[in-house]
Amino acid sequence: MKSLTDNTLFLIFKSARPRQWIKNIALYAALIFSGFFFYNPIDDIPYFVTVTLAAIIFSILTSSIYIMNDIIDCQADQKHPFKKKRPIASGKLPVPIALFSSIVGLSIVFLSSFWLSSFFRLMIAAYFFLQLAYATKLKHIAILDVVSIASGFLIRIYAGAVVVNLHMSVWFLLTVVSVSLFLAVGKRQSERTLLNSSTKENLGETRVSLKRYSQRLLDQYTGMFANATWLSYALFAFQDQTVRPDIKFATFYGFLPKTLQSQKLLMLTVPFVIYGVMRYLQLVYEDNQGESPERVLLRDTPLLATVFLFGLSVMIIIYVLS
Repeated sequence: MKSLTDNTLFLIFKSARPRQWIKNIALYAALIFSGFFFYNPIDDIPYFVTVTLAAIIFSILTSSIYIMNDIIDCQADQKHPFKKKRPIASGKLPVPIALFSSIVGLSIVFLSSFWLSSFFRLMIAAYFFLQLAYATKLKHIAILDVVSIASGFLIRIYAGAVVVNLHMSVWFLLTVVSVSLFLAVGKRQSERTLLNSSTKENLGETRVSLKRYSQRLLDQYTGMFANATWLSYALFAFQDQTVRPDIKFATFYGFLPKTLQSQKLLMLTVPFVIYGVMRYLQLVYEDNQGESPERVLLRDTPLLATVFLFGLSVMIIIYVLS
C-alpha cells in the first residue's frame, strides 16, 4: 500500500513537470535590472524574499495547470510519439487523482496569494485564464498559439514587477516580448520537424495549428524574432539608466578618470545575448532540440555557461560597478 502511494505521488510530481519551474526565474528579471535585488525596505521584508515567494506560488500555479492541461489533452497526447508516455496519457495516473491534485494546487495558490499585492493576484488570474484558453482553443489557432505562449512569459515578468511595485522600461518589455516569441516559434519549429515523418493526418491530430505553418513561414518567423531579440536587448542596454537605492556595495567610477567612465557598461553583456541566440538557433535547426526550451538550457553546456556568464556580468555591472 505504501509503495502504491509513493508511486502515485511520484506520478503526480512527474506530471507537475518540475523542470518547467526554471521558467519562473523570469519573475526576478525586473528586480535584477531595476537595481533593487538586495534592497531591504524599512519595516518590511526584503524585495528578494517577496519575489521568491511569488516565484514559488507561480511554480505551484504552473504545475497545477500542466496537470489540468494533460487531462484535457489526454487523447491527443496518446497519439504523440513522446507525450504518450506521460503519466496521464499512458493511464498510469488516474484522471480523478490528477484532477484532485490540480485543484489542491490551485487552492494553495489562491490562499497564499492573499499575502501579496492585489495586482499580483490579477497576474495569477490572467495567467490561469490565458492557459485555460490556450489548452481549450488558442493552441489550435495558428499565430495565436505562439502569441499565447509568449504572453505567458510576459505575465511572469509583470508578476515579478508588480509584487514589489517596480518600474520596467519600454525597451526591457520589448526585449521580453521578442525573446518569448523567439522561444515560442523555436518550439513550433522543433515540433514540426519532430512530427515531419508522421502523416499529415497524425500531424493535425497531435497539434492542429502545425498544419498552418509551412517550413518556410516558420523560418521567416524564427529569423525575425531572433534579430528582434538581440537588437531590442542592445537598445535596452544602451539606454539603461538604472537608479540604485541608497545602499550601495561599491563605487567603481571613483577610481577612474572621467575619460574612462561610462554609464553604458551593460552593453558589455550584448555579446552573450548574441551568442545565446545563435547557439539556440543551432540547437533548433541542427539538433532539433527546441521543443522544450528549459530542457535545452539544462542539457546544453555552452548555452548554460552563456546564461550563467550573462547573469553574473549583469549582477557585477549593476550592483558592483555602478
